Amino acid sequence: MSAATLTPGTSSGVARPLPRRSFLRDTRIVLVRELRPVARDPFSLLFGLVQPLVFLGLFGPLLAGSAGEALGGDVWLWFVPAVLAMTTLFGTSVTGSNLQLDLSSGVHERMLVTPLSRPAQLVGRALKEMVPIVAQSAVVLLVMLPFGLRPDPFGAVLTLLQLAVLGIGVGSLSYALALAVRKQEWMFWVVQQTFLFPVMMLSGMLLPLENGPAWMQAASAVNPLRYVVDSGRAAFAGDLVSSTVAWGWVAAVATAVLGLVVGVRAMVRSAD
Repeated sequence: MSAATLTPGTSSGVARPLPRRSFLRDTRIVLVRELRPVARDPFSLLFGLVQPLVFLGLFGPLLAGSAGEALGGDVWLWFVPAVLAMTTLFGTSVTGSNLQLDLSSGVHERMLVTPLSRPAQLVGRALKEMVPIVAQSAVVLLVMLPFGLRPDPFGAVLTLLQLAVLGIGVGSLSYALALAVRKQEWMFWVVQQTFLFPVMMLSGMLLPLENGPAWMQAASAVNPLRYVVDSGRAAFAGDLVSSTVAWGWVAAVATAVLGLVVGVRAMVRSAD
């Protein structure tokens, strides 16, 4: 056997083969490593529930009173998918700040010299961000059931999966931004906030855009989040095979592919 595939043996002198590296195995290692702090501090999961529940508790009744008929009567089927998308957007767009902590402490450099592949390091981190977000979204759905939310069960599951795909892309772009600005934390937050709120407002998640100005509708047409939000609303209503849901998947997958391509390139270049 080749010496390159063996490790030093035990006291008996028997050589052992090195464990085979694979993308899935490396991704799992990074995912488990990143999830350990979350498991040790579950309070962060509970804190993440505050924002969506506040929006549902305060903004939802306002919609019901002012735009209930315009939204088709069932405000929760219209608003809850949007809040889940907003939670995903907020949660994944800030993930680069965690990488900045690793950059400042030297953890990122130590990770780069390990045998773990660069793409696996990025995907593992991105998947880690989706675990608490999907858990929080499931809790939001359970909390809203006593208030009259009656989504299609398959549509709700499909929406969570779609948001997970979207979140991987947004999280990867956030990591790429953190690597681009390195230790300049202020620059990360300037760029993140500059893009976050226009993307959110132009998705129609808080108010319908059909009656908005022409320029706003044109800008919304090129916003991937718009299609994901519309897809969630259609899926919650049980319209699972509509073109709206299909376009939502196209937007989510396209965002994920773009994020992974940009993020992996940034991760590889960070090792230079």
